[in-house]
Amino acid sequence: MIYLDNAATSWPKPEETWQAMENFVRHIGANPGRSGHRLSIEAGRIVLEARVAVAELFGIEDPLRIVFTRNATEALNLALYGILHPGDQVITSSMEHNSVMRPLRALEKTGVEVQVLNSSPEGELDPQEVEQAIKGNTRLIVLNHASNVVGTLIPLAEIGEIARRNGVTFCVDAAQTAGAYPIDVEDMKIDLLAFTGHKSLYGPQGTGGLYIREGLEEILEPLMRGGTGSHSEFQEQPDFLPDRYESGTPNTVGLAGLGAGVGFILSHRLEQIRANEEAKTQLLIGGLESISGVIIYGCRDSKRQIAVVSFNVVGLTPSEVVMEMEENFQLLCRPGLHCAPAAHQTIGTFSQGTVRLSPGYFTTEEEIQVTLEAVGKIAARVKERDVTHV
Repeated sequence: MIYLDNAATSWPKPEETWQAMENFVRHIGANPGRSGHRLSIEAGRIVLEARVAVAELFGIEDPLRIVFTRNATEALNLALYGILHPGDQVITSSMEHNSVMRPLRALEKTGVEVQVLNSSPEGELDPQEVEQAIKGNTRLIVLNHASNVVGTLIPLAEIGEIARRNGVTFCVDAAQTAGAYPIDVEDMKIDLLAFTGHKSLYGPQGTGGLYIREGLEEILEPLMRGGTGSHSEFQEQPDFLPDRYESGTPNTVGLAGLGAGVGFILSHRLEQIRANEEAKTQLLIGGLESISGVIIYGCRDSKRQIAVVSFNVVGLTPSEVVMEMEENFQLLCRPGLHCAPAAHQTIGTFSQGTVRLSPGYFTTEEEIQVTLEAVGKIAARVKERDVTHV
């Protein structure tokens, strides 16, 4: 079996991830911050260590400015609903995931003005168009760092500078890039950074978080309120981070795995992981370009994208291609719209979508070659079929 669906969820995970989770369940298991005994204290230490690891990865000075959530979707909802109010304008792009577009469309019905900038068919966004769209009521710019459909990266630092210069809050959806591409919230002037744990951070599903720049907690409303284990004598929500935004029992076993996954990245060096995935992405792009009947989407440059490659085989739907890849070649990948219909409208593949290949750090070059051979055979069969029918 060859797994090429890392953009949905990375697999396999490093040994460190599941070992940390097993250790927590077997030997700790207590609720962090809800008791004073040693197991509760140990659970709290594990959560704190996960915060510290994530902070180091993203260049965040204060780990307490990281709020843990169930996933990037929850983090984005916290950011969007916590910042935007009727009469505000928000700027986004046509390459966004539904985790951004669906909350924005709901907020639009309440009176929030949603400005969607058209990206190029390759998934690129011109920073000058972002600046030109800013108005007096612009409250937020929210953009993904890289498209989950074609993988194209946007110039975060340049857009962050534009946002900061104009006094606009900058929120980044880093679901696809956190752990796969260098991110520094200070250098890139990012105010809110949403990330998920189960993709390139090598954590389990059900983990993620939101970095909140100092001062934003004064205007960012919580998405949920409740028990935090702190200031229990008050019936009002605490006003300090991370407790202001972390109500209820946390997914401690998941955060143990997330901390270990991020530790794996830090020990193996992100630059090395990036170079590894960049090389495999270029192999995929070059191989697919040589196959007659295959259409590739995006910028088709591994240096300007992450390890996500979308393509179609002329004469077949994405679902037909993916079904044959699994049944005949034991290749696992994803067909369709990838929860990003606006992106497919942008690149011209709506409504059938694309076949998405997303190798990861543990994918081998041999597996890439097998994948290319499989696609070549599928495309050749279609061409032979069409010639026979003529």
